[in-house]
Amino acid sequence: MVLAVALLLTRPVMGASAGESSYRGWNTIELDNGLIEVQVAPDIGGRIIQITLGKSEYFWVNDQLAGTLPPPTGVGPNGEWLNYGGDKLWPAPQGWDRDDQWHGPPDPVLDGSPHAGAVLVGEGSPVSVQLTSQKDKRSGVQFSRVIKMFDGSSRVGIDSTMRNIDTKPRRWGIWEVTQHNAANPQGAGHNEKMWAYCPINPKSIYARGYNVMFGLVNNPEFKPDYDSGILRVHYERMVGKIGMDSSAGWLAVVNGTVGNVFVERFSYYPDTEYPDGASVEIWTHGPGRWVQSGEVYEMNDDPIECPYFMESEVLSPFADLQPGETYSFHLDLYAATIGGNYPVLDCTNVGVTCEQFAAKVLGDKLNLTGRFGVFCTGKAGVVLLDAAGSEVANAELDTVLTPAQPCVVSSDVEVNVPAEAATVCLVVIDATGKQLGELARAQIKR
Repeated sequence: MVLAVALLLTRPVMGASAGESSYRGWNTIELDNGLIEVQVAPDIGGRIIQITLGKSEYFWVNDQLAGTLPPPTGVGPNGEWLNYGGDKLWPAPQGWDRDDQWHGPPDPVLDGSPHAGAVLVGEGSPVSVQLTSQKDKRSGVQFSRVIKMFDGSSRVGIDSTMRNIDTKPRRWGIWEVTQHNAANPQGAGHNEKMWAYCPINPKSIYARGYNVMFGLVNNPEFKPDYDSGILRVHYERMVGKIGMDSSAGWLAVVNGTVGNVFVERFSYYPDTEYPDGASVEIWTHGPGRWVQSGEVYEMNDDPIECPYFMESEVLSPFADLQPGETYSFHLDLYAATIGGNYPVLDCTNVGVTCEQFAAKVLGDKLNLTGRFGVFCTGKAGVVLLDAAGSEVANAELDTVLTPAQPCVVSSDVEVNVPAEAATVCLVVIDATGKQLGELARAQIKR
């Protein structure tokens, strides 16, 4: 065996389907392909309330509100935010000082009122579900999302659309907010192996590559690694928020205790204006103080009032919309198993790198090492390139890859290595022999 991959799947892989279901007492629309399960809850603000890979649930869900529905007001009895958890869509920027800022949460319409939910395609690849919000007079917009699931992949594609339903121009960004469960899965307290990783823009407008938006300026949770170009965020149960003008197009959240990763991939648009000057924002929920509209707020350590979660947030650029116009933004979500508490060093459309890929010629074999989480089922393969980037050799490896297990490269490949071969690419190949994408590449050492 060339790659060490366990082949014990928790469920049989099947074709994708979408239909009516239930989750935690809510009526939901379930998308399922045998690898992942996605629960969409139209009645509670149009949330994706949960994504599950194998036995691992990724999103935080508010136990205090499980199974309950918002009242007609869309807010709690004292006007408070009904934070159900999961993944939701908001307009950006957030703020309470001007009319061109979104004053939520709470928001009685876009966040707190039922959305219309419908299955567009129930069988095949991809299956799809549509969510449509009510019309919000205050922001002047209506949101809709088409959520797609594909066969043989943990990819969830989301096309979000914002429509100006007002009689005057409106200017907002689309803001995807995902809440991750940061409670200790093995006992009380928070998960000490909860991390987020996002590349720092080498041309960032921020001196440190990120901007502190809430909480302590020197919050120790935010740990830039300028050698690797990655900002690491370690959840340490402190309130804080940062924004990044990240240009790499990916953001990853690792639960090291259970050994899985959640990834968001998106397009970055240079030379455009973003809400808050950020394409990515990360919120860590916990005790502490922050300033909002000139007022000082403080969160206590009560786990009921201050639950354990972290938010990964992706923003679109501003869209200037005339009445009736729409703007759409695409985002892909992925889940994978990495087998422990490992960093995310890089990300492609087929997986993440957690230990650097390396290649060395040993006699007539090519020794490969590395650790990855993969987003799709298939086999591993190698492609050798010369210094000009032309293919000079390739080999398909008799190894099954799946999001349900980590991909650990730790052995030798019997492949002809021409003298002109300079680089090796590790690729994922589907059942038809088609290359789905490149996991990583490395210079060949001799």
